[in-house]
Amino acid sequence: MADTESRTKRSRQAASVLLLLCVGAIGSETVRYSVPEEMESGSFVANVAKDVGLEPRSLSARRARLVSDAASRHFQLNGKTGDLLIKEKLDREELCGQTEPCLVRFELVLENPLQSYRAEVRVTDINDHSPVFKREEHVFKILETTSAGSRFPLESARDLDVGNNSLQSYSLSSNGHFHVHMEEQSDGTRHAELVLDQALDREQQPELSLLLTALDGGSPPRSGTAQIRVIVLDAIDINDNSPVFSRATYKAQVLENSPRNYLVLTVFATDLDEGSNGEISYSFSQKYKGSSKAFQIDAVSGEIRLLEELDFETRETYELYIQATDGGGLSAHCKVLVEVVDVNDNAPEVTLTSLMSPIPEDAPPETVVALLSVRDRDSGDNGRAACSIEDALPFSLKATFRDSYALVTERALDRESVSEYNITIVARDQGAPSLSAEQRIRVRVSDINDNAPVFSQAAYTMHVRENTAPGTAIGTVRAADADAEHNARVTYSLVPAGAGAGALPVLAYVAVNSADGSVYALRSLDYEQTRQLEVGVRATDAGSPALSSEAVLRVVVLDENDNAPFVLHPLQNSTAAWSELVPRSAEPGYLVTKVVAVDADAGQNAWLSYQLLRATEPGLFAVALHSGEVRTSRPLTERDTVKHRLIVLVRDSGESPLSSSATLNILLVDGFSDAYLQSADAAAAAAAEGADTGALTMYLTVSLCLVSFLFLLSVVTFVLLKVCRRRGGGEQYTSAPGTLYGDGNLPRDWVDVSGTGTLSRSYRYEVCLSTGSGSSEFRFLRPLVPCPPQQGGCVVTGSGKERDLLTDSHAPTDLEGADQVRVGWALPPFILYE
Repeated sequence: MADTESRTKRSRQAASVLLLLCVGAIGSETVRYSVPEEMESGSFVANVAKDVGLEPRSLSARRARLVSDAASRHFQLNGKTGDLLIKEKLDREELCGQTEPCLVRFELVLENPLQSYRAEVRVTDINDHSPVFKREEHVFKILETTSAGSRFPLESARDLDVGNNSLQSYSLSSNGHFHVHMEEQSDGTRHAELVLDQALDREQQPELSLLLTALDGGSPPRSGTAQIRVIVLDAIDINDNSPVFSRATYKAQVLENSPRNYLVLTVFATDLDEGSNGEISYSFSQKYKGSSKAFQIDAVSGEIRLLEELDFETRETYELYIQATDGGGLSAHCKVLVEVVDVNDNAPEVTLTSLMSPIPEDAPPETVVALLSVRDRDSGDNGRAACSIEDALPFSLKATFRDSYALVTERALDRESVSEYNITIVARDQGAPSLSAEQRIRVRVSDINDNAPVFSQAAYTMHVRENTAPGTAIGTVRAADADAEHNARVTYSLVPAGAGAGALPVLAYVAVNSADGSVYALRSLDYEQTRQLEVGVRATDAGSPALSSEAVLRVVVLDENDNAPFVLHPLQNSTAAWSELVPRSAEPGYLVTKVVAVDADAGQNAWLSYQLLRATEPGLFAVALHSGEVRTSRPLTERDTVKHRLIVLVRDSGESPLSSSATLNILLVDGFSDAYLQSADAAAAAAAEGADTGALTMYLTVSLCLVSFLFLLSVVTFVLLKVCRRRGGGEQYTSAPGTLYGDGNLPRDWVDVSGTGTLSRSYRYEVCLSTGSGSSEFRFLRPLVPCPPQQGGCVVTGSGKERDLLTDSHAPTDLEGADQVRVGWALPPFILYE
C-alpha cells in the first residue's frame, strides 16, 4: 500500500512539472527552418526534438504529431529520432504563388501532458520556371507617318519564380527602327514598351519582323521569346493626331462585395482629328492573369465594369492597361489601378489543434486542456479576432501566439460536482458589423479516489427472532461512494465493536456479504442469553489508496415463546399432603393462597394468566385471572369435604401459548389456635388410655430410641451439609427466624400486584415447613439478601439427593426426604427449611 501511494505521488509530481514546462513552452519563440523547393521525398529538414529541447524517445510515448493541413501533407515526423522529413516534393509556386516569403506553419503537439511548440518552414525558390509570353506573336499596325519616339506597350512575359529568379530584363533583335524600353512599377513588376527610333517608310519596308526576348535573373538564366510583326500602313488621309487620355493613370477603389456589372470607372481619350481618324475605341491592351474574367470595358464609352465579384482575400489590387485606338490606327495607352477594398465578409475560423480529455480532477491550476488557433481572412480590424469563454467555468483562455490560444484550468475541479464540461469558445472580430464563430469543446473530468464511502445511516438496527435458523438474512447495510468506476466499488466487512454471547466473539454470530452488504445470522440466538449484539461495519472502496468509513450495526434479538411458566409457589415437589389450612368460618372472598409463577420470556410471552383447571368441589374456590390469588367463592358449611385438591393452570400470552399447572392441597379446619390443637391431642390420648399398659411401655421405649436416633441423625446431617458446602465453594445461607404472615402471602413490597403474577425483584425467601395434625404446610417468611446474578440452575440438596428443578419445569419437583432445599434460578430464588 505504501509503495502504491509513493508511486502515485511521484507520478503526480512528474505530471505537474511537465504541465509547468508545457505552459512555459507555449510562450516560447517560433522555431524556424528553411528548405529549397523541389527536394526529394524523405529529405532531412531538421531535428525538431533537439531544437525544442525534448528527448527523442519521449516523442513516441507522448504521441507527438504535426498539426497543420499543409504540414501534414508535405512533412512527416520521425517519432523515434525527432527528425522532420519531407513527405512529398515541394513546389513553391503551387504552395504560395507569387507570395514571398513562402511559409508553411505548423505546431508540434505532444500529449500526456499536453504540450505545444510552434514552428515554420520557409520554402525558398529555385529557378525552375522560364519567362513565358501569353502569345507567341504580337502584331502592330503603325502608320508610316508615326513620329519617332512613339511608344507601343508590349505584353509582359510571366515568370512564376520570385526574387532574382523572376523576370529581370527584355531585349529586342537588332533593327534600325525600334528598341525596347523596360519600366519597373511600384509593385516590383516590369513592363516593356516598343519605342520607335526612326520613321517608317512603307514603300521601302512594308513589314518588319522582330524577336522579343525576356530574361530572368537565375543562375543559369532562363529566357522566353515572342515574335513581333510590325505592319506599316500607308497614310492616305493624314492622321496626324493620336488619341490622348485625360490621365495617364486612373485609380479606383471597389468593395469586394460589389455586385456584377458594377461601374468601376470610365476612361476618356480625345483625338483632334476628324472623321474616322477621330473615332476612338477602347480595349484592354494587356491584362494580368484573371483580369479578363473580372473586368470588361465598353469599346465606345470607356466604362469599365465588373464581370464577377471580387475577393480581397484572393487578390487585393488589379492593374489594367487600356488602349485607345482611333480610326487611323493611332493609339494611346493608360493604366488603371483597381484597389479592392476589404469588407468584413469572413467570420473567424477556430481550429481545435489538440485536446486533452479526460482531465484528472486533481489537475493543478494552469493545466493546459486544449490548444486552438484562430484565423480571419479579412484584413485590418476585420481580421483581428479575439476569443472568449463563459466566466462561470473553471477555465480560461491564454494567448500563446499571435493567433493561438491555450485553454487552461483556472481552479481546482471536482468530478463529483461536474463530471463533464461543454465549453463554447467564441471568436469575434473587430469589424463593423462584427462577425463571430463558435467552437464547442467537450472536456470530461476523470475521477480520483477523493471520496470515502458514506453509509446511508450512522447506525443500523436490525431485528432477528431467537431460534432463527443459521444463515437467515436479517437486513442490509448500504454505503454510497461519490467517485466513479473502480473508485466507487464498495466492499463491506465487520469490525468487532462489542462482545458476543458467552465465550464466543460477536463475529461468530453475524456476517456481512462483502459485495452487497447483506447481513446474515451465523448462529441460532437465544433471547434469554443474548438480548443485543453490537458490531462495526466498514465500507472500503477499491481506490488506491483505499478510503473507508464505518457505521454501527445493532442486532436486537426478538423473544419467542419458548419458555413455559415456572411455578414458584406452591412448590410442586412438596411431600406434604396438604399445604393450606382454611377455617370453616372464612367468609366469601377469603384469601386462601396465591399461586406465584414466572416466565423466562419477555413482553407478551411473559404475561401470565391463571385459571382453575380442576377442583375437588367446583364452585367453592376461585382463582384470580391475573394475580393468581385463590379465594373462597362462598361460605363454608359442615357438609363441605375437609380435604380439597385444586389444579391451577398457568398460561402465558404468546402466539402459541405455553402452560404449566400447580396443584394445591387445602384442608378445612375449625381454627388455628394452640388450644384447639392441644385439645385434639388430649382427646386422642384419652381414647388410648384404655389400651394395654404393656403396649404403652413399648411405645415409650420405641419413642425414646426414635428421638435419640433423630437427634443423632440431625447432628450428622448438619455436619455433612457444612462439609459439602465448603467443598462445593458455594455460598452458605443461614436461616433466621422471620415474621410469619398469617395469610400465607408474600408482602406487597416484593410481589408484583399489577396483574402479571410475576415477581418484580430478585430476592431470596425463607419458607418454613410446619407439621401438625397429620398435615404439613408452607409459609413464606421475610426476604433475605438479593439473589446473586451469577447464581445458576435450581438445585435441591438434602439426604443425598440432587435434582435440577428447571430441567423439567412442568412436573412437580419431589422434595421427599430433603432436609434443606436451596433453590436458585435466573429469577428470584429462595430457601426452604423443614
